[in-house]
Amino acid sequence: MANYPADSRNKLVLQLAIIGLAFAGLLGGSMNAEPADAPDADVLLERSGAYCRDDPNCFNRLHPEIPSVARARPGQVIVFETRDAADSSILPPEQTPPRSPGVIGHVIHPLTGPVYIEGAKRGDVLAVTLIKIEPYGNGRTTITPGGLLGDLFRGRPFSVMWELTPEAATSSALPGVRIPHAAFPGVITGLPGPEEVLIYRDREQATLEAGGAVTPPLAADAVPVTLCGPEGRVASECLRTIPPREFGGNMDTRYMQAGVTVYLPCQIDGCGLAVGDVHYAQGDGEVAGTAIEMAARVTLTTQVLAGAARDFAGPHFEGPSTLLDLPSGSFYATTGFPIKDPGTVPPHLRYLQSEKTAELENLSQDLTLAARNALIEMIDYIQRTRGLTREQAYIVASVAVDLRIGQVVNGTNVGVNAILPLDIFVDPDNL
Repeated sequence: MANYPADSRNKLVLQLAIIGLAFAGLLGGSMNAEPADAPDADVLLERSGAYCRDDPNCFNRLHPEIPSVARARPGQVIVFETRDAADSSILPPEQTPPRSPGVIGHVIHPLTGPVYIEGAKRGDVLAVTLIKIEPYGNGRTTITPGGLLGDLFRGRPFSVMWELTPEAATSSALPGVRIPHAAFPGVITGLPGPEEVLIYRDREQATLEAGGAVTPPLAADAVPVTLCGPEGRVASECLRTIPPREFGGNMDTRYMQAGVTVYLPCQIDGCGLAVGDVHYAQGDGEVAGTAIEMAARVTLTTQVLAGAARDFAGPHFEGPSTLLDLPSGSFYATTGFPIKDPGTVPPHLRYLQSEKTAELENLSQDLTLAARNALIEMIDYIQRTRGLTREQAYIVASVAVDLRIGQVVNGTNVGVNAILPLDIFVDPDNL
């Protein structure tokens, strides 16, 4: 269990005991399985309209002045009906959703909310327990420029549409691949505080000006329009949803599944809880830039930990250890070290303009370079053994391969492992 201030520890233990007793029946005694039924909603945030801009329960920027669309008391069951990350139109599973009429990079991510949690104050922590995550419609995985190997796949667009069931995802574009259902919200968040939103904006702007990878405030396709759009009062302050921050956000952590409690530091009264970017399944790293993206129905409940934020530098979470396991009876793994060709600079370091970087073959303790190398080895392995194209193999890696740190103690060559669950490969005739 995470560390909490002494004055809230006893309260937390009692709250978690109550939550555990309440959910024991819902989870059917198995913390690594979706419950058969979710409880009835005390507060329901329904989807409506074709796109986020048409939906009063939807927004795609982050700012403390974004108004709440609902209120909930701690302990009440809240249901969020979400859209997929690219704000596709909501259609039945047999149809392919068109993209949003806005520019895709501008509309990411549509979030459902925010919900004002009664009694939550700035400086508290909101404990959010996920109860059930239900897929809606079909899914999509797309290679994007923001993937770990985006530089190697530039100009080679590729997208896979998935048919989703409560058990697994399959696609005619990837015959013989069956991805088990392991849904989680990529984004679970509060809203930034009035002081913090300026700190985050300014520190990211400094990194952008230095050449770093940053998505600064952008008024185009922003929702809510009156605050964050082209004529919005605080458009220059509205943060993009793409990076996670201290109050939560786009954490893209596959272990935040049903049965897990996520702890979000509250930076405003009411916390401003919102959910979106739900993934049907994802490998650790989401290496191609997307997971199996989908619309969903997310059921959760909350508790408030008074004054606990002073012990939190960012979100924490806890849950059953079974969620850390591979969804497979066997695996194959590759290992990467921070080694490169002389005269080259890895993409993630180019903005630093270091002459030393280009000259060296070893970049000591560089986990990102080690992860790239492990991933390239894994893509080669999938191509060689499974007869898939390089693009298909990259998609498989994004939705199923886990990047895990092997070691960080061995000086020059830290190690990252890319782990492939082998049970995802099945006879196409048995799908």
